[in-house]
Amino acid sequence: MISLIPKFKIRSISFLAILILTVSTSWADDKINVLVWDEQQPVSKKVYPNYPGNFIAEYLKQNPKLNIRSANINQSQQGLSTKALNKADVLIYWGHVKHRDISESKSQEIANLIKNGKLDFIVLHSAHWAVPFMVAMQEVAAQDALEQLPEELREDAIVQFKGQIQWKKAPDNARPHQLHEFSQNENGQIKINIERPNCVFPRCCTPAQPSKIRIINKEHPINQNIPSTFIIPKTEMYDEPFHVPTPDEVILDETWEGGEYFRSGAIWSLGKGKIFYFRPGDQQYAVYKVQPVLKIIENATVWLGEN
Repeated sequence: MISLIPKFKIRSISFLAILILTVSTSWADDKINVLVWDEQQPVSKKVYPNYPGNFIAEYLKQNPKLNIRSANINQSQQGLSTKALNKADVLIYWGHVKHRDISESKSQEIANLIKNGKLDFIVLHSAHWAVPFMVAMQEVAAQDALEQLPEELREDAIVQFKGQIQWKKAPDNARPHQLHEFSQNENGQIKINIERPNCVFPRCCTPAQPSKIRIINKEHPINQNIPSTFIIPKTEMYDEPFHVPTPDEVILDETWEGGEYFRSGAIWSLGKGKIFYFRPGDQQYAVYKVQPVLKIIENATVWLGEN
């Protein structure tokens, strides 16, 4: 069949299609710009053929308030370029094993954006051990320590962290993150030694078993339209104590049949920004196909982006 559309019109239509595609994937000034980052572990493709991050991103695209971009560790600058971070309002981070691959300097850049109120941070599942979350938690620990001082002493205080960022399973007798040590030199300057949060816990990662999510604060925007309790049929188990600074609020928790307990939905303020850690999610089990789990991520994204 001979086309009745002139060639120049075909070119115009093609150009228009490219233009529309470009616009649809660009950042928007009138929406909440969300960067969904994924480590892209091959094992996760058994449950999520296009990886968990893209699965979450496709779900979030249904919300007209959100403008979604997907990124991953295999892209240029590991998908976390300064330009991309500066354009985003919310960063959603899914990680599994490549926790050390994002540098401390890049992680500090993310923490600084949070402190300055230019970015909020949603951390999913195993990403509690990723360097960006660990650096953010040490910044929260420093902030908490400084807030114990009179305002006039905070600016000149010296903050030091004990130990290095490390990836070790916590012992069975692990304890929560501790308070800080304060001393004063001969010039009256305050020195604070802060125990570096290692963001781990003593027991985890049993074979798949069900867990029960319980909503603690039913009024919090993240928990809107979420059942007061719901079951995740197959998931890993985490057990307290979670070695992180005390959250501003724990809005939901999680229990298992063996009596294990975890603060699975926790919020921290860092400067002018916020961090939300949400435990559910796994590379081998279809946790993100449990509708309330996705809805919590959506609610958190909107709440953080609007506040």
